[in-house]
Amino acid sequence: MKVLGSAVLTMEIFVMGFAMLIAKDIHEPATIIYGFAFMLVTIATIGLLRKRIGWIIGSLLQFALMAYSVVVPAMAIVNLIFMALWVAAIIVGRKGEAARAALLSQGPPKP
Repeated sequence: MKVLGSAVLTMEIFVMGFAMLIAKDIHEPATIIYGFAFMLVTIATIGLLRKRIGWIIGSLLQFALMAYSVVVPAMAIVNLIFMALWVAAIIVGRKGEAARAALLSQGPPKP
């Protein structure tokens, strides 16, 4: 679950960087500050994905990224894709962890 979530958040950092390049000439410096703050919080959240709070903050970051679509309208489409990937990371990650726990509960294989 952590690997998938980390991958989604890492790609969001890159996308925000590219969105800030688009916004730097058109909008105020506050939009760049918002972008950098988003990136810093996202980097910190990647480290917190081992705990439940990391997943909660990551979910809130999806909405923070959607708010940036006011500045760069194309971000709305990109963010819908990332929201779907985030939900998929949670669902697939939970199934993977359940399968791993079931496998580990069986004990070591007997020769």
